[in-house]
Amino acid sequence: MAEMIKVGMADLNLCHAPDAITTLGLGSCVGVALYDKSNSLAGLVHIMLPDSTQVRQNQNKAKFADTGIELMIDMLVKEGARRSALVAKIAGGAQMFAFSGNNDMLRVGERNVEAVKEQLKKLGIPLLAEDTGENYGRTVEFYPENGNFVIKSVGKPIKTI
Repeated sequence: MAEMIKVGMADLNLCHAPDAITTLGLGSCVGVALYDKSNSLAGLVHIMLPDSTQVRQNQNKAKFADTGIELMIDMLVKEGARRSALVAKIAGGAQMFAFSGNNDMLRVGERNVEAVKEQLKKLGIPLLAEDTGENYGRTVEFYPENGNFVIKSVGKPIKTI
């Protein structure tokens, strides 16, 4: 029986098919799934913040877009993934609260999505699909055997990207 591997907030993990991997409650956070289709190996990181250099006490590399994605790539390669074969799918980055004005610090979801995309581009990882923005939370499940990224949100139909 396949196992559903859980990834907590500001955390990451890997899985091999037929297992799948999930993270719950992506609001402004972004779930980044990377996978190598040729060996059905995937990783999922739950990114909370865009930039580790803006925060003191930033030992948790999985928390940030700039360090979490690189750490996950290193783990995937050590597990047998081919770096050149890695592709990405992302979800999350919602604007969970309505604010008036244009305060950049309140746009955490949008800034997280921008930082994730920038990091993927810098590392040469193609972004195949995304379900980002809006104003609702998401729970995601990634299935490395077929590359399906399933997004579940309260009051919304289940979406597969």
